[in-house]
Amino acid sequence: MTDDRRALAEDLRRLVGGRVLDPLDILFEGNEGERLRERLADKSHEWADVLLGEDDRAAAYLAIRLVSVLYPGDGPFDPPAEWWGTPLGRAVARRAGHPAGPAVPVSVAAAMLGITRQGVHDLLRRRKLDRDAEGRVLTASIQARLSSRPDQPSPARGGHE
Repeated sequence: MTDDRRALAEDLRRLVGGRVLDPLDILFEGNEGERLRERLADKSHEWADVLLGEDDRAAAYLAIRLVSVLYPGDGPFDPPAEWWGTPLGRAVARRAGHPAGPAVPVSVAAAMLGITRQGVHDLLRRRKLDRDAEGRVLTASIQARLSSRPDQPSPARGGHE
């Protein structure tokens, strides 16, 4: 298992455990949580394999399902810029784009790509990214850029353009 898959599996295990299983432990007041945590340990590795695997459709579908379950709310999911630097954030950016819409501001595009806003402006100027009519960056072009760079460094490791 690669470092990226391991980090993603651990991120998923931590998030699902904290956001889904911990509340169930409180409600059920029993031992059921242990079995679920064992299942989660296996499932998180399966999810990481799908999110980083070859099947784009399965990965996008899973990314959307995970975001829907982990971040429920009445409004559109609009995570802080730092979230895009997490293992799950990077996988969602690559496989599903931005859940809130087909285009994002330059600052969000920079976070999704793990580069500076100036780097995004440079990519836009060189036509490596596309804009919509309002000047926002199309998430499809961000996804294409991320997919063409399978060995992309994470923002935490100093990724920049």
